[in-house]
Amino acid sequence: MYVKKFDLICNRQDCPNGKLTKDKFVDLYKMFFAWGQPEKFCEHVFRTFDMDGNGYIDFKEFLLALAITSEGSMQERLKWAFRMYDINGDGHIEKPEMTLIVQALYEMLGPAVKNLPVDTPEQRTQVIFDKMDSNKDGCLTLKEFLNGCLEDPTLAVLLNVNPMEQ
Repeated sequence: MYVKKFDLICNRQDCPNGKLTKDKFVDLYKMFFAWGQPEKFCEHVFRTFDMDGNGYIDFKEFLLALAITSEGSMQERLKWAFRMYDINGDGHIEKPEMTLIVQALYEMLGPAVKNLPVDTPEQRTQVIFDKMDSNKDGCLTLKEFLNGCLEDPTLAVLLNVNPMEQ
C-alpha cells in the first residue's frame, strides 16, 4: 500500500532517483488545494517529513511519516504535529511559530477560511494558547500540547494536521 502511494506521489518521471524534492511536494499540494496557496504550509510539512534535513524526502522518510500520520496513535500523530509547529526545533512552541503555521493553513485553505469561527491567525493562536498554556509562560511544551489536545477534542482535530489526508 505505501509503495503504491509513494509511486503515485514520486513517479519515475518526476522523481527519477526516488527522492521527493520540496518543489515536487508543493506541486502535489497544489493539486489538492488549487483554490488556495499551499506553498508556506508545504514548507512546514516538508521540513517535518525530511527528518535528516537533506532537502528531499526519501522512501524511508515517506514510510515513517505516512505510518505516523495515517496509522499512528493519537499521541504519535500529535507528537508529529508538535514537531511541525515547533519551527525552530527548541522543544517549545512559541506564539509566533504557531501563528506562522496557522497563517500558512489559512492561505492553503483559501476561501474555506471564511467558515472558521475565528477571523485571524493571531486570534486563532491566542485561543489555542489560552486553552493549552497551563503555566501561562507564552510557550507550549510537548506535555502542554499533548494534554491540551487530549483534554479538548476540538483542539486535537484542529492541531492534528494529517497532510496525507488533506
